[in-house]
This record gives sequence, structure tokens and C-alpha cells, in this order.
Amino acid sequence: MTDPSEVAQIDDVYWRDEYTPITEDDVFLERIVAEADLPSLLTALAALTGDHRLIPAELRPPLPPVDTTPPAHGGMSGAAQAHARELALSALKRVRDEGLTRPRLLEPAEARTMVDFITGGASAEDAALMMHELDLVAQRPGAPTWHIDELAPDRDFEVAVIGTGMSGIAAMYRLKQAGVRFVAFEKHPDVGGTWLANTYPGVRLDTPTFGYSFSFAQRADWPNAYAEGAEIEAYAVEIVDRAKLREHIEFNTEVISMTWDETSATWVVVVRRDGVEQYRRFHAVVAATGQLEKPNIPEIPGQDDFGGVQMHSARWDHDVDLTGKRVAVVGTGASAYQIVPGIIDRVAHLEVFQRSGPWTVPAPNYHDATPPALAWLSEHVPYYGQWFRFQAFWGARTGRLHTVKVDPRWDRADSVSATNLRVREALTAIMREQWADRPDMLDVVVPAYPPGGKRMLRDNGVWARALHREHAELVTSPIERFTSDGIVTADGEQHPVDAVVYATGFKASDYLDPIVVTGPSGQTLKEHWNGDATAWAGISVPGFPNLFLIQGPNTNYVVHGQFHFMIECGVEFTTEAIHQMLRRGAASLEVKQETLDRFLAWIDQGNAERAWGQPQVRTWYKNSRGRVSQVWPYSHLEYWKLTRGADFDTDFTLRPRPEATS
Repeated sequence: MTDPSEVAQIDDVYWRDEYTPITEDDVFLERIVAEADLPSLLTALAALTGDHRLIPAELRPPLPPVDTTPPAHGGMSGAAQAHARELALSALKRVRDEGLTRPRLLEPAEARTMVDFITGGASAEDAALMMHELDLVAQRPGAPTWHIDELAPDRDFEVAVIGTGMSGIAAMYRLKQAGVRFVAFEKHPDVGGTWLANTYPGVRLDTPTFGYSFSFAQRADWPNAYAEGAEIEAYAVEIVDRAKLREHIEFNTEVISMTWDETSATWVVVVRRDGVEQYRRFHAVVAATGQLEKPNIPEIPGQDDFGGVQMHSARWDHDVDLTGKRVAVVGTGASAYQIVPGIIDRVAHLEVFQRSGPWTVPAPNYHDATPPALAWLSEHVPYYGQWFRFQAFWGARTGRLHTVKVDPRWDRADSVSATNLRVREALTAIMREQWADRPDMLDVVVPAYPPGGKRMLRDNGVWARALHREHAELVTSPIERFTSDGIVTADGEQHPVDAVVYATGFKASDYLDPIVVTGPSGQTLKEHWNGDATAWAGISVPGFPNLFLIQGPNTNYVVHGQFHFMIECGVEFTTEAIHQMLRRGAASLEVKQETLDRFLAWIDQGNAERAWGQPQVRTWYKNSRGRVSQVWPYSHLEYWKLTRGADFDTDFTLRPRPEATS
């Protein structure tokens, strides 16, 4: 049990009270300033020194909407950049000469000044949201403001957390802060979820590393611009260890089923470890299994007859040596985009089987180390790395959302608006350059669907270069069947292969499978959904009390957003829901059906107005009914307001504890 006094004032497991002193000369500092991102540097220096002359209104970054690649320094003009560098260099010298090595906490009004500058003038609502990401503000939103020992010291209340990927880690962290007892069940031998499971060649983030972190774990010493999978797995492990969460986890333990017992108002959870099943009772369950957990392996005739190796990207078999082998990669999504360049140099022959090509956005630094200036500043200027992250977070709140908004008057199938067509033409021009020696390939590599209809991948040219190799081939004829030694496509061609890699994604619509979840009516969650997974805010389902889904239906992003923010909003709603039950002496809480219906109408309308919601787009975002069940179509702010503004009196049903009705 956590003592209330142990809750740290600074809600960040990576918080540093002291940074490395600057000892370098003026010439070195000039070079750092020349290479640094200026809006984040000026903000960091102003916050550290208290000198607001470093962030004048005329230097606010304009931050124009980003169609493909964001402009350097938030779009500051050349003259503004020159002035900013003069100010930054003078301030850096002061930091060195005065030995400023400790972060300075900010009062709310001063913090707002900093936020106004780096965001180009955020609205009051957006600024309030952004304080969630700013350690320098004492008592920033996020951590629970209550503790069970003070609120309900005699209440027996224990929570089961299923899964210890990113969602499970966030749930454990906030529950511990509130002093709520919990047990986390993890079927794997360690934490990390997706990043523990996915170890295929080339695995790494396809979002910039500094944008991939929790508000309560703002690491600033990332070695790569786009972190490798092992770095993210290490990040997950380190959070768990720094926050002392490991003692609450039961590893190698799989949840088999859970059944609501109305009499005791508890979930009876059946878990299996070492072949032995146990029955456990919990007052609430946080399902943190994620959407990208169950591999999707397409059923193809003859698979069982194939004599070679078959493996899914998320279940990579490192005992298999692909050196000198003929390899087929099925799929051209995010994992294939990393695997193909990762294995091209060691295989004898590589065939990539494509249904539709991916749209990609330029990322020339995709395989680069963190820029030296960014790494140096993160170590020597207190809180600089976090301000750099802050700026990235601000840009992600809407990202490229404007590029996928459907113009109802638009009559082309390859785009959804004039803006979307402009993006299409810009990205096609890059592909045309990459395939200048093979213009016949353009019809194959340029997608027919609108940009943003599916996740847009990061491109530094390695995909095209890999497919240009003499021993590589892109196959667009559909796979018809397997033979004992290869694949036959619909055009009748035989493709002899030794190994098949399925880079075919996950069964995201089968959320929580294979766990059997049975509500008080006796109906299972799978029966209740009947192929169309729905939940209010992706969290709460009518008829399934005290069950909280994190990263549930309709919580993924496509062209904008920050993954950890959605998780944190879901977790913070969950802790508040538990708070409401404890405060009111209630046994259970669930969303009302009419509340969910209103939410779904709003969500479906939003998705219908985006590129991925159009009928010509085939994507895993849509379930078997054709409904977009995976994607959040709105901004950060809308999800923040939804989860922060929940009306527990009107939109939810709270039932009294059994003893209260006897």
C-alpha cells in the first residue's frame, strides 16, 4: 500500500534535479545553437533563466499545417531564426557562466506564457490539456488527487490488470499512486507487450522517438531518432523498475476467463500458470491487452502442405536462419516495410506479395542516431529534452488530420479533397524519383487509395532500394494456394520459396480474444459485440460493470495523435471512475446504452468524414460489417474533453454495494 505522503511532487520517473554543467567554449556553443531546434531551445532557456525576453511574440513559431514534412523551427523565417540564435547563444553562455544546472519550477501563469510561445498561441482549452505534459508545473493534471487510505480506508477493493504492455504499465502506475490494491497478469515472462513480442529484423518506431513516451516517464536520452524495438522494450522495463511496479505482476500467467458475480459485485477471474488454473476475485478489471496482440494469419489453401518455414512478424523465430534462402514476405504494411530492408542482404531471393502499396512520408533521418545537438542539450540544459518532446506532442495533436478531411463535393476515388490530392501529388513525385529507372513500376507502387486512408509509413528510401535489388521481386497477383515447396498466384505462376513471413498485421477487431468475458446477464462480451466491438471512449461497455478497456475500440490514430496520450486519458478516466465508486460507496459502474449510442453516432460521423472511412479503402480499421471500429477521427482535445468531462450522474449507472441494500 502506498502512503499518501510518498506521492512525488514531480510526477515523472525520469525527473532529474541536476544536469551536467556546461564547460564548453563559445565556439562549441555556437555550433550547438546552429544545429538546435530553436522554439524548444528558446523556451527551455526562458523557463530555466526566467528571462522572458527570450520568447518575444515576434519569434513565436507560425507552425503552419503540415501536409507531408514539417518545416524546420516551426516555420520561423530566416530573419527570425537569426535573431533567435543570437538570443539563444547569449542565454547559453549565461547558463554556463552562472552554473545553472537545476530545473526551475513554474507558476501556472508563467507556464502559460511558455506554452503560448512554443505552441504559437494555444487556446485556453488546449493550454489546459498541454499542462498535462509539463513536469515544471506543480500538481499538473494526471496523477489522482485522492488516496484510498484517506477516502475509503475500510473498503476492500482490488483491481486486476490484464497485460503489462504500455497500457498495463500506465494503469499500474496510476493505481499505485491512488493506493488501490492491484495485481497484474502477464502471460509473457516480462513486460513490454508489443515490444516484447515483436523482435523481427528492422523493428523500430515509425514515429519520432521523442513523441513516444508517457507524461510521467519523459525520457530524454534516446539514442536514435526513431527508436529500435529493443530500446522501447528497455523503456518499458525501466519504467516498471523505477516505479517499483514489478512486485505487483504475476508473469507467465494467462487470463482464461472472467465472469461477473452479481451477488458479491466482483469479477471471478480464471488464470492459468504452469498448466494450473486458479480462481481469483477482483472488484474491477482493467483490460490492457491492446488491439495489436493477436496475429492475423490469412487462411490460404495448402498452407499445411507447405514444407518450409512459416512465421508471423510478431512471432519471429530467431532459430530460423534465412541466409541464402528463398523468402516470401506477405504484406506491405508497417512491419513488412521494416523487415524487407532488414533481410534483403542475407537472402538468396526475396518476393514481396502486395495487395496494395503503402503511402509513405519522407523521413530521411529514419535510421539516424539522435542529432548530436539534441543529445547534448538534453544533457546540459535542464528540461530541454522535455520541451523538445512537448513541441512534438503539440504538433501531433492534429497532425495531418486536415489532409484527410473529406470534401463532399469531391468526385475522385484516388483522393478526398484538393488538399488530399496535393499530398498525393507530392508523395507520388517522390516515388517517381525513386523509380525513375523503372517507370513501369509506378502503377504498382503508387497506391490507388487516398493518402491517409491507411497509416502512412516513414520513408528514407530503403524500401525502394531493397526492391530494386536483382534478387528482389514485387508480386501483385493474389496468392491462390500453397504447394509443398512454394506459392502459386492467381496468374498461374509458381513461386518456389523456403520460408514465408506473414507481415499481415493483427486481428484488432477480436479485442480481448481468447479471454471469455461473461457479464451479469450470462452473455459473453463476444456475443454482445457480435463482430462489432464498441465501447464508450473505447473504455466502458453497457452490461459489463467495472470492466475498463484501455486502447479499446476507436482509440487508434492514423495521421495524427500520440499513442501514450490516449492510454493516459483512458487510464485516468478509469482511476476517476474507481474514485467515484469509492466516494459514493457504490459497488459497480457502467456506461448507459444511450450514452454509448450518442458516442457511436458521433464517432461514426467523424470516421465517415475521413479518408479511411471511404468505401474504396480496404483496411483493418474496418470490421466485418464495414464499420470503422479502430480509429479515433478527432483531435487530442476532443478525447481529453470526453474522458475528463464524463457525467457520472447522467451517463453512467452506479449500483450500491450488496450490503448497502440488505
